[in-house]
Amino acid sequence: MLENVTSLMDGPLTDLFSARAANIKQSAVRDVFEISMRPGLISLAGGNPYLQSLPLEKLGATAAAIIAEQGLEALQYGGGQGTLELREQICQVMAAEGILDADPDNVVITAGSQSAQDVAAKVFCDPGDVVLVEDPTYVGALNTFEAYQVEVIPVAVDGDGLVPEALRAQLARLRAAGKRVKLLYTIPNFNNPSGAMLAEDRRQVVIDICREEHVLILEDNPYGLLKFDGEPLAPLRARDSEQVLYLGSFSKIFAPGLRIGWALVPTALKQRFYLASEAVTLCPPSFNQMLVSAYLRDYDWLGQVAHYRSLYRERCETMLEALDEHMPAGVSWNRPSGGFFIWLTLPEGIDTYPLLHEGIEAGVVFVPGAAFTGAEHSNSLRLAFSAVNSESIREGVRRLAPVLAKAISAR
Repeated sequence: MLENVTSLMDGPLTDLFSARAANIKQSAVRDVFEISMRPGLISLAGGNPYLQSLPLEKLGATAAAIIAEQGLEALQYGGGQGTLELREQICQVMAAEGILDADPDNVVITAGSQSAQDVAAKVFCDPGDVVLVEDPTYVGALNTFEAYQVEVIPVAVDGDGLVPEALRAQLARLRAAGKRVKLLYTIPNFNNPSGAMLAEDRRQVVIDICREEHVLILEDNPYGLLKFDGEPLAPLRARDSEQVLYLGSFSKIFAPGLRIGWALVPTALKQRFYLASEAVTLCPPSFNQMLVSAYLRDYDWLGQVAHYRSLYRERCETMLEALDEHMPAGVSWNRPSGGFFIWLTLPEGIDTYPLLHEGIEAGVVFVPGAAFTGAEHSNSLRLAFSAVNSESIREGVRRLAPVLAKAISAR
Protein backbone atom coordinates (compact mmCIF):
# COMPACT_ATOMS: atom_id res chain seq x y z
CA MET A 1 0.00 0.00 0.00
CA LEU A 2 2.94 2.29 0.65
CA GLU A 3 4.66 2.10 -2.70
CA ASN A 4 8.43 1.97 -2.88
CA VAL A 5 9.22 4.79 -5.26
CA THR A 6 12.80 3.73 -6.06
CA SER A 7 11.64 2.04 -9.26
CA LEU A 8 9.86 5.24 -10.28
CA MET A 9 13.19 7.07 -10.28
CA ASP A 10 14.67 4.94 -13.08
CA GLY A 11 14.12 6.06 -16.63
CA PRO A 12 15.12 8.58 -19.31
CA LEU A 13 17.24 11.50 -18.08
CA THR A 14 17.43 10.23 -14.49
CA ASP A 15 21.22 10.06 -14.91
CA LEU A 16 21.08 13.86 -14.82
CA PHE A 17 20.08 13.97 -11.16
CA SER A 18 22.54 15.74 -8.88
CA ALA A 19 24.28 13.94 -6.04
CA ARG A 20 22.09 15.99 -3.72
CA ALA A 21 18.95 14.54 -5.31
CA ALA A 22 19.88 11.09 -4.02
CA ASN A 23 19.23 12.41 -0.51
CA ILE A 24 15.70 13.57 -1.33
CA LYS A 25 13.40 10.92 0.08
CA GLN A 26 9.72 10.26 -0.07
CA SER A 27 8.16 11.07 3.29
CA ALA A 28 6.38 8.24 5.08
CA VAL A 29 4.17 10.90 6.64
CA ARG A 30 3.07 12.09 3.20
CA ASP A 31 2.34 8.49 2.21
CA VAL A 32 0.15 8.08 5.25
CA PHE A 33 -1.70 11.34 4.57
CA GLU A 34 -2.62 10.10 1.10
CA ILE A 35 -3.90 6.83 2.54
CA SER A 36 -5.85 8.58 5.29
CA MET A 37 -8.15 10.15 2.70
CA ARG A 38 -9.76 6.77 1.98
CA PRO A 39 -13.43 6.53 3.05
CA GLY A 40 -14.06 4.68 6.28
CA LEU A 41 -10.60 5.12 7.74
CA ILE A 42 -10.06 6.98 10.99
CA SER A 43 -6.87 8.97 10.67
CA LEU A 44 -4.89 9.46 13.86
CA ALA A 45 -1.92 10.38 11.67
CA GLY A 46 -2.21 13.98 10.54
CA GLY A 47 -0.99 16.89 12.64
CA ASN A 48 -3.70 19.20 11.35
CA PRO A 49 -5.43 22.05 13.17
CA TYR A 50 -9.21 21.85 13.57
CA LEU A 51 -10.20 24.44 10.98
CA GLN A 52 -13.93 23.83 11.50
CA SER A 53 -13.75 26.06 14.55
CA LEU A 54 -12.68 29.09 12.50
CA PRO A 55 -15.29 31.73 11.47
CA LEU A 56 -15.08 30.58 7.85
CA GLU A 57 -18.01 32.57 6.48
CA LYS A 58 -16.66 35.80 7.94
CA LEU A 59 -13.15 34.98 6.69
CA GLY A 60 -14.62 34.41 3.23
CA ALA A 61 -16.11 37.90 3.29
CA THR A 62 -12.77 39.32 4.42
CA ALA A 63 -10.96 37.56 1.59
CA ALA A 64 -13.49 38.85 -0.93
CA ALA A 65 -13.12 42.40 0.39
CA ILE A 66 -9.34 42.24 0.07
CA ILE A 67 -9.65 41.24 -3.59
CA ALA A 68 -12.36 43.79 -4.32
CA GLU A 69 -10.78 46.73 -2.53
CA GLN A 70 -7.04 45.99 -2.67
CA GLY A 71 -6.84 43.52 -5.52
CA LEU A 72 -4.08 45.27 -7.43
CA GLU A 73 -1.83 44.99 -4.40
CA ALA A 74 -3.07 41.59 -3.21
CA LEU A 75 -2.54 39.90 -6.58
CA GLN A 76 0.75 41.60 -7.44
CA TYR A 77 4.35 40.80 -6.54
CA GLY A 78 5.37 42.08 -3.13
CA GLY A 79 8.54 42.72 -1.18
CA GLY A 80 10.85 39.79 -0.59
CA GLN A 81 10.95 40.22 3.18
CA GLY A 82 7.17 40.41 3.54
CA THR A 83 4.85 43.30 4.31
CA LEU A 84 5.81 45.64 7.11
CA GLU A 85 2.31 45.38 8.62
CA LEU A 86 2.52 41.61 8.96
CA ARG A 87 6.10 41.71 10.27
CA GLU A 88 5.00 44.16 12.97
CA GLN A 89 2.01 41.95 13.81
CA ILE A 90 4.27 38.90 13.98
CA CYS A 91 6.28 40.70 16.64
CA GLN A 92 3.04 41.00 18.63
CA VAL A 93 2.41 37.28 18.18
CA MET A 94 5.90 36.53 19.44
CA ALA A 95 5.32 38.85 22.41
CA ALA A 96 2.38 36.59 23.37
CA GLU A 97 4.85 33.70 23.24
CA GLY A 98 7.31 35.53 25.49
CA ILE A 99 9.67 37.20 22.99
CA LEU A 100 9.49 40.88 23.88
CA ASP A 101 12.43 42.36 21.97
CA ALA A 102 11.69 41.32 18.38
CA ASP A 103 12.46 43.90 15.69
CA PRO A 104 10.31 43.78 12.50
CA ASP A 105 13.49 44.50 10.52
CA ASN A 106 14.82 41.10 11.59
CA VAL A 107 11.65 39.21 10.63
CA VAL A 108 11.66 37.40 7.27
CA ILE A 109 8.29 36.04 6.15
CA THR A 110 8.57 32.60 4.56
CA ALA A 111 6.39 29.97 2.90
CA GLY A 112 5.74 28.25 6.22
CA SER A 113 8.50 27.36 8.65
CA GLN A 114 9.43 24.45 6.35
CA SER A 115 10.77 26.99 3.86
CA ALA A 116 12.73 28.69 6.63
CA GLN A 117 14.35 25.37 7.54
CA ASP A 118 15.41 24.97 3.93
CA VAL A 119 16.89 28.47 3.80
CA ALA A 120 18.77 27.88 7.07
CA ALA A 121 20.28 24.66 5.76
CA LYS A 122 21.28 26.38 2.52
CA VAL A 123 22.83 29.40 4.25
CA PHE A 124 24.68 27.68 7.08
CA CYS A 125 25.53 24.14 5.97
CA ASP A 126 28.12 22.75 3.60
CA PRO A 127 28.10 19.07 2.57
CA GLY A 128 29.48 17.01 5.42
CA ASP A 129 28.57 19.48 8.15
CA VAL A 130 26.60 18.19 11.13
CA VAL A 131 23.13 19.21 12.23
CA LEU A 132 22.05 17.98 15.66
CA VAL A 133 18.39 17.10 16.16
CA GLU A 134 16.21 15.79 18.94
CA ASP A 135 15.63 12.06 18.88
CA PRO A 136 12.93 11.76 17.52
CA THR A 137 12.21 14.89 15.50
CA TYR A 138 10.09 16.36 12.71
CA VAL A 139 10.38 14.32 9.52
CA GLY A 140 10.12 17.40 7.27
CA ALA A 141 13.23 18.88 8.86
CA LEU A 142 15.10 15.61 8.42
CA ASN A 143 14.26 15.54 4.72
CA THR A 144 15.36 19.16 4.35
CA PHE A 145 18.72 18.73 6.07
CA GLU A 146 19.56 15.46 4.33
CA ALA A 147 18.84 17.03 0.94
CA TYR A 148 21.72 19.45 1.62
CA GLN A 149 24.10 16.52 2.21
CA VAL A 150 24.63 17.22 5.88
CA GLU A 151 25.08 14.59 8.54
CA VAL A 152 22.08 14.53 10.87
CA ILE A 153 22.98 13.33 14.36
CA PRO A 154 20.31 12.65 17.00
CA VAL A 155 20.54 13.74 20.63
CA ALA A 156 18.67 11.90 23.37
CA VAL A 157 15.34 13.17 24.67
CA ASP A 158 13.50 12.16 27.82
CA GLY A 159 10.19 13.24 29.38
CA ASP A 160 11.65 16.71 29.99
CA GLY A 161 12.86 17.19 26.43
CA LEU A 162 16.41 17.43 25.13
CA VAL A 163 18.93 16.07 27.64
CA PRO A 164 21.72 18.67 28.14
CA GLU A 165 24.27 16.08 29.24
CA ALA A 166 23.61 14.07 26.08
CA LEU A 167 23.99 17.23 23.98
CA ARG A 168 27.32 18.06 25.61
CA ALA A 169 28.59 14.49 25.19
CA GLN A 170 27.53 14.31 21.55
CA LEU A 171 29.27 17.60 20.79
CA ALA A 172 32.47 16.41 22.47
CA ARG A 173 32.41 13.17 20.49
CA LEU A 174 31.85 14.99 17.20
CA ARG A 175 34.61 17.54 17.90
CA ALA A 176 37.01 14.72 18.71
CA ALA A 177 36.11 13.10 15.39
CA GLY A 178 36.90 16.34 13.54
CA LYS A 179 33.29 17.06 12.62
CA ARG A 180 31.97 20.58 12.12
CA VAL A 181 28.65 21.08 13.92
CA LYS A 182 26.66 24.00 12.54
CA LEU A 183 23.13 23.80 13.91
CA LEU A 184 21.02 22.39 16.70
CA TYR A 185 17.49 22.02 15.36
CA THR A 186 15.02 21.85 18.22
CA ILE A 187 11.26 21.90 18.79
CA PRO A 188 11.29 22.68 22.52
CA ASN A 189 7.54 23.03 22.94
CA PHE A 190 5.50 19.85 22.35
CA ASN A 191 7.96 18.25 19.99
CA ASN A 192 6.71 16.67 16.81
CA PRO A 193 6.43 13.69 17.16
CA SER A 194 7.23 12.97 20.82
CA GLY A 195 5.07 15.69 22.40
CA ALA A 196 7.90 16.43 24.86
CA MET A 197 8.38 19.92 26.29
CA LEU A 198 11.84 21.12 27.22
CA ALA A 199 11.90 21.74 30.96
CA GLU A 200 12.39 25.29 32.19
CA ASP A 201 15.60 24.47 34.04
CA ARG A 202 17.14 23.00 30.88
CA ARG A 203 16.50 25.89 28.52
CA GLN A 204 19.33 28.22 29.47
CA VAL A 205 21.67 25.24 29.86
CA VAL A 206 21.06 24.23 26.24
CA ILE A 207 21.72 27.80 25.09
CA ASP A 208 24.93 28.00 27.13
CA ILE A 209 26.23 24.71 25.71
CA CYS A 210 25.61 25.87 22.14
CA ARG A 211 27.22 29.23 22.81
CA GLU A 212 30.31 27.52 24.23
CA GLU A 213 30.49 25.21 21.22
CA HIS A 214 29.75 27.92 18.61
CA VAL A 215 26.60 26.18 17.38
CA LEU A 216 23.58 28.13 16.13
CA ILE A 217 20.23 27.07 17.58
CA LEU A 218 17.42 26.72 15.05
CA GLU A 219 14.33 26.89 17.27
CA ASP A 220 11.08 25.73 15.64
CA ASN A 221 8.04 26.74 17.71
CA PRO A 222 4.75 26.10 15.87
CA TYR A 223 3.00 24.75 18.98
CA GLY A 224 4.24 27.16 21.66
CA LEU A 225 0.90 28.94 22.17
CA LEU A 226 -0.98 25.63 22.36
CA LYS A 227 -0.06 24.77 25.94
CA PHE A 228 -3.19 23.32 27.50
CA ASP A 229 -2.96 25.09 30.86
CA GLY A 230 -1.08 28.08 32.23
CA GLU A 231 1.25 30.44 30.43
CA PRO A 232 3.53 29.23 27.61
CA LEU A 233 7.15 28.65 28.54
CA ALA A 234 9.31 31.40 27.10
CA PRO A 235 11.09 30.23 23.94
CA LEU A 236 14.84 29.91 23.81
CA ARG A 237 14.90 33.04 21.67
CA ALA A 238 13.40 35.04 24.56
CA ARG A 239 16.60 34.29 26.49
CA ASP A 240 19.18 34.90 23.75
CA SER A 241 18.82 37.08 20.64
CA GLU A 242 22.20 36.19 19.11
CA GLN A 243 22.47 32.43 19.53
CA VAL A 244 18.95 31.51 18.39
CA LEU A 245 17.33 31.74 14.97
CA TYR A 246 13.62 31.45 15.69
CA LEU A 247 11.01 29.91 13.37
CA GLY A 248 7.30 30.58 13.73
CA SER A 249 4.23 29.62 11.75
CA PHE A 250 0.53 30.35 11.35
CA SER A 251 -0.08 26.75 10.30
CA LYS A 252 -1.12 25.53 13.75
CA ILE A 253 -2.79 28.65 15.15
CA PHE A 254 -4.59 29.81 11.99
CA ALA A 255 -4.44 28.17 8.56
CA PRO A 256 -1.73 25.87 7.15
CA GLY A 257 -3.05 26.24 3.60
CA LEU A 258 -1.94 29.88 3.50
CA ARG A 259 1.70 28.74 3.90
CA ILE A 260 2.80 31.75 5.91
CA GLY A 261 5.57 31.40 8.46
CA TRP A 262 8.50 33.50 9.54
CA ALA A 263 12.05 33.57 10.78
CA LEU A 264 13.29 35.96 13.46
CA VAL A 265 16.96 36.12 12.55
CA PRO A 266 19.87 37.44 14.65
CA THR A 267 20.82 40.87 13.36
CA ALA A 268 24.25 39.81 12.14
CA LEU A 269 22.76 36.97 10.08
CA LYS A 270 19.57 38.54 8.80
CA GLN A 271 20.65 40.02 5.44
CA ARG A 272 22.24 36.83 4.10
CA PHE A 273 19.26 34.77 5.31
CA TYR A 274 16.81 37.22 3.70
CA LEU A 275 18.64 37.19 0.35
CA ALA A 276 18.67 33.38 0.31
CA SER A 277 14.95 33.29 1.10
CA GLU A 278 14.20 35.78 -1.68
CA ALA A 279 16.20 33.66 -4.12
CA VAL A 280 13.89 30.71 -3.42
CA THR A 281 10.41 32.28 -3.31
CA LEU A 282 11.08 35.77 -4.75
CA CYS A 283 8.37 37.09 -2.44
CA PRO A 284 5.84 35.58 -0.05
CA PRO A 285 2.28 35.70 -1.50
CA SER A 286 0.79 39.15 -1.02
CA PHE A 287 -2.84 38.05 -0.77
CA ASN A 288 -2.07 35.42 1.85
CA GLN A 289 -0.14 37.94 3.93
CA MET A 290 -2.97 40.46 3.71
CA LEU A 291 -5.50 37.85 4.82
CA VAL A 292 -3.32 36.88 7.79
CA SER A 293 -2.91 40.57 8.66
CA ALA A 294 -6.68 41.10 8.52
CA TYR A 295 -7.18 38.09 10.78
CA LEU A 296 -4.71 39.40 13.33
CA ARG A 297 -6.09 42.95 13.12
CA ASP A 298 -9.86 42.40 12.92
CA TYR A 299 -10.50 39.07 14.66
CA ASP A 300 -10.04 37.82 18.20
CA TRP A 301 -7.13 35.60 17.28
CA LEU A 302 -6.01 35.18 20.89
CA GLY A 303 -9.54 34.08 21.75
CA GLN A 304 -9.31 31.53 18.95
CA VAL A 305 -6.02 30.27 20.37
CA ALA A 306 -7.65 29.94 23.78
CA HIS A 307 -10.46 27.94 22.17
CA TYR A 308 -7.91 25.68 20.47
CA ARG A 309 -6.12 25.10 23.76
CA SER A 310 -9.35 23.98 25.41
CA LEU A 311 -10.40 21.86 22.44
CA TYR A 312 -7.05 20.12 22.08
CA ARG A 313 -6.79 19.53 25.83
CA GLU A 314 -10.17 17.78 25.74
CA ARG A 315 -9.19 15.66 22.76
CA CYS A 316 -5.84 14.76 24.29
CA GLU A 317 -7.57 13.68 27.49
CA THR A 318 -10.01 11.60 25.43
CA MET A 319 -7.17 9.84 23.65
CA LEU A 320 -5.30 9.20 26.90
CA GLU A 321 -8.44 7.73 28.44
CA ALA A 322 -8.95 5.50 25.40
CA LEU A 323 -5.32 4.35 25.53
CA ASP A 324 -5.68 3.55 29.23
CA GLU A 325 -8.78 1.52 28.46
CA HIS A 326 -7.76 -0.39 25.35
CA MET A 327 -3.99 -0.68 24.99
CA PRO A 328 -2.40 -4.04 25.82
CA ALA A 329 0.33 -4.52 28.39
CA GLY A 330 3.74 -3.61 27.02
CA VAL A 331 2.66 -0.39 25.31
CA SER A 332 3.67 2.91 26.95
CA TRP A 333 3.00 6.52 26.00
CA ASN A 334 3.66 10.09 27.08
CA ARG A 335 1.08 12.47 28.55
CA PRO A 336 1.67 15.78 26.72
CA SER A 337 0.79 19.18 28.17
CA GLY A 338 0.18 20.80 24.78
CA GLY A 339 0.49 20.41 21.05
CA PHE A 340 -1.02 17.73 18.81
CA PHE A 341 0.70 14.40 19.46
CA ILE A 342 1.01 11.33 21.67
CA TRP A 343 4.02 9.04 21.21
CA LEU A 344 3.54 5.31 21.78
CA THR A 345 6.36 2.84 22.40
CA LEU A 346 6.04 -0.92 21.98
CA PRO A 347 8.43 -3.59 23.26
CA GLU A 348 11.83 -3.88 21.59
CA GLY A 349 11.92 -5.94 18.43
CA ILE A 350 8.54 -4.85 17.06
CA ASP A 351 8.53 -2.84 13.84
CA THR A 352 5.45 -0.63 13.58
CA TYR A 353 5.91 0.05 9.86
CA PRO A 354 4.47 -3.31 8.75
CA LEU A 355 1.72 -2.82 11.34
CA LEU A 356 0.53 0.19 9.38
CA HIS A 357 -0.93 -2.17 6.77
CA GLU A 358 -2.75 -4.11 9.45
CA GLY A 359 -4.00 -0.89 10.97
CA ILE A 360 -5.40 0.19 7.61
CA GLU A 361 -7.22 -3.12 7.31
CA ALA A 362 -8.64 -2.49 10.79
CA GLY A 363 -9.74 0.99 9.72
CA VAL A 364 -7.21 3.23 11.47
CA VAL A 365 -4.09 5.11 10.34
CA PHE A 366 -1.04 6.20 12.35
CA VAL A 367 2.53 7.25 11.54
CA PRO A 368 5.29 4.67 12.18
CA GLY A 369 8.07 5.88 14.45
CA ALA A 370 10.95 5.11 12.10
CA ALA A 371 9.89 8.10 9.97
CA PHE A 372 11.14 10.45 12.68
CA THR A 373 14.83 9.52 12.80
CA GLY A 374 15.30 5.92 11.82
CA ALA A 375 15.44 2.31 12.88
CA GLU A 376 16.02 3.12 16.55
CA HIS A 377 12.35 4.18 16.76
CA SER A 378 10.93 1.34 14.69
CA ASN A 379 9.02 0.13 17.77
CA SER A 380 7.25 3.48 18.22
CA LEU A 381 4.38 5.31 16.52
CA ARG A 382 2.77 8.73 16.55
CA LEU A 383 -0.91 9.42 17.13
CA ALA A 384 -2.47 12.85 16.51
CA PHE A 385 -5.61 14.02 18.28
CA SER A 386 -5.97 17.60 17.02
CA ALA A 387 -8.24 17.19 13.99
CA VAL A 388 -10.36 14.23 15.14
CA ASN A 389 -13.53 14.42 17.22
CA SER A 390 -13.76 12.55 20.50
CA GLU A 391 -15.95 9.74 19.16
CA SER A 392 -13.52 9.03 16.33
CA ILE A 393 -10.55 9.18 18.71
CA ARG A 394 -12.10 6.51 20.92
CA GLU A 395 -13.02 4.32 17.96
CA GLY A 396 -9.63 4.75 16.32
CA VAL A 397 -7.79 3.68 19.47
CA ARG A 398 -10.20 0.75 19.88
CA ARG A 399 -9.40 -0.40 16.34
CA LEU A 400 -5.65 0.03 16.83
CA ALA A 401 -5.34 -1.87 20.11
CA PRO A 402 -5.86 -5.42 18.72
CA VAL A 403 -3.28 -4.75 15.98
CA LEU A 404 -0.67 -3.87 18.59
CA ALA A 405 -1.73 -6.71 20.91
CA LYS A 406 -1.28 -9.23 18.09
CA ALA A 407 2.21 -7.91 17.34
CA ILE A 408 3.22 -8.10 21.00
CA SER A 409 1.91 -11.65 21.44
CA ALA A 410 3.75 -12.78 18.28
CA ARG A 411 7.17 -11.70 19.53
